[in-house]
Amino acid sequence: MDGDGYVLTVKDDVVISYLQHINLLSKEIVFVPPAYVAHLTAKSKFGRMGLSFLNAAKVHSGFVGRLALEVVNLNNDRQPVSIKASDPFMHFELVSRAGPPSPYHGRYMFQCMTDNEVNMYLSILLQNFAEAYNENELRSLASGRVHSTEELSN
Repeated sequence: MDGDGYVLTVKDDVVISYLQHINLLSKEIVFVPPAYVAHLTAKSKFGRMGLSFLNAAKVHSGFVGRLALEVVNLNNDRQPVSIKASDPFMHFELVSRAGPPSPYHGRYMFQCMTDNEVNMYLSILLQNFAEAYNENELRSLASGRVHSTEELSN
């Protein structure tokens, strides 16, 4: 926890060259309950180093998976930026939403999760949020999920 939200960290060590665009993967798996949406904001430390965050805005209600954080290095000195695994990187804040549950059902559901992690979350979702999810649809999303950061670029 950090103030009003959680802090997500980076899964792997990375060096981002000047003008390089990269998808950084969160170490943590996030679950946004169906009655919430999540907002992301970057840790200002990395903005001051010259990183520009391209998708740091919203995570859909009902989403489960590791987050791909799109960044580009715009460092004024044209220097690479290094980020270590487990460095605090993004603020993750849950905000309640109005209306009936409408959980995310896209191809990025369960992204970059292992089979064991997916099975654990499938069990949680079906036991605790059965009114919001369809089991067959969830299993289909799990089998077609994005497995790696390389697949995120396609």
